Amino acid sequence: MITLIVGTNRPGSNTRKVAAHVEEIYAELKVPLRVLDLARMPPEIFAPGSYAEKPKSFQPFAAGVLEAAGLHVVTPEYNGSVPGVLKYFIDMLKFPESFERRPVCFTGLAAGLWGALRPVEQLQAIFGYRNAYIYPERVFLPQINNLLDDHGRLKDAELLGRLKKQTEGFVGFVESVKGAKLR
Repeated sequence: MITLIVGTNRPGSNTRKVAAHVEEIYAELKVPLRVLDLARMPPEIFAPGSYAEKPKSFQPFAAGVLEAAGLHVVTPEYNGSVPGVLKYFIDMLKFPESFERRPVCFTGLAAGLWGALRPVEQLQAIFGYRNAYIYPERVFLPQINNLLDDHGRLKDAELLGRLKKQTEGFVGFVESVKGAKLR
């Protein structure tokens, strides 16, 4: 199973809209997928005591990472960086087993010209520090507001093709690295 992480908790986010495309691609490939939408994290995870003892309501999020053969992170760029909630989510996961030798793939989107290059590179550093296997083919979606139609769907067939190529390649990468059959 692949776990798709929607890297923001902003309501109605463009990140969630792009993640919906990625979900569809995994479904077309018949790859089991679990979606962890950070907008659905339990509010009690944000209590200061959560650092010492995670609330039971957070367990499905932690399990979604620990049980995954690979992680696909879709992240926006907020103020030139990773959304705070995504970094906090990472901080709440078990160390080191959450990312240790786990394949991970990144898709970035931003209102600006670089399509979340900075946050993806920051995430690569974090996941690399945690000994994850970084899939090298990243997809960046710059000026995201111009790429989505009125229904929140990507308008550009070439970009959809890049997402599909990335997803297909990541599935092969996970199968190779983990010795697992996903399809």
